[in-house]
Amino acid sequence: MKIKHKIFNLSLLPALILSTNLQAMEEQDQEKKVYPPEFLEAITLQSDLENGKKLYRGCVSCHGPEGWGTQSGSYPQIAGQLKSVIIKQLADFRAGNRDNPIMRAFSSTRALGGPQEIADVAGYIANMPMTTDVDKGPPHTDEGKEKYDEKCAKCHGEKGEGDPVDHGPSLHAQHFSYLKRQFDWIRTERRRNADPKMTKQIKNMGLREELEILSYAARLRPPESKIAPQGYTNPDFPSFVRKGGFGANR
Repeated sequence: MKIKHKIFNLSLLPALILSTNLQAMEEQDQEKKVYPPEFLEAITLQSDLENGKKLYRGCVSCHGPEGWGTQSGSYPQIAGQLKSVIIKQLADFRAGNRDNPIMRAFSSTRALGGPQEIADVAGYIANMPMTTDVDKGPPHTDEGKEKYDEKCAKCHGEKGEGDPVDHGPSLHAQHFSYLKRQFDWIRTERRRNADPKMTKQIKNMGLREELEILSYAARLRPPESKIAPQGYTNPDFPSFVRKGGFGANR
């Protein structure tokens, strides 16, 4: 009886191996990034920066003429973001892969046009100089850098510069409050266009570790070539009324 039992167990091995392989394939499929068709087209196009400047007029009311957003984090700093990342987010808003009623309206074909226009405005935004006068969140310890290097640097860059090949967003000089809101939405799967690997990685992360990482990321400094000079205002929008001195402190 013992011999028969062993033979029976061995006979189950092919089925068990097949089941394990299928499960692994399903998990791999779930972690694959899915790109909207408009992204795949727009990413191949050269940007007409002059037309991008005209199209950016529709963005000024929320993101500001300099593209620096708001320190409250209600609107992110988009100036200097990677072109491919901007294209992907706009395409995702249009495709319904990322929820934001305001952005879906402003990125619609009626408001923005087609893939060429997406490439144009993305190119303009990517070339805008950044501010480092952002909401940096609570103080962090050495653990912030350690955890960032361990869990974030591979996709977002050692210095928060992002990944133009895999379209990982740059995080340097981004408003802490915005980073935290998006982080929490990704963890709860409210933001559906996030990298599945990130969603899985941060699912059970504690609040202390989250704050350490995000406050460290917000303090990462962009290259000097990407930072706006002291007192900078976008010359393309000279008549726009700026409130206070936001962005003046580098």
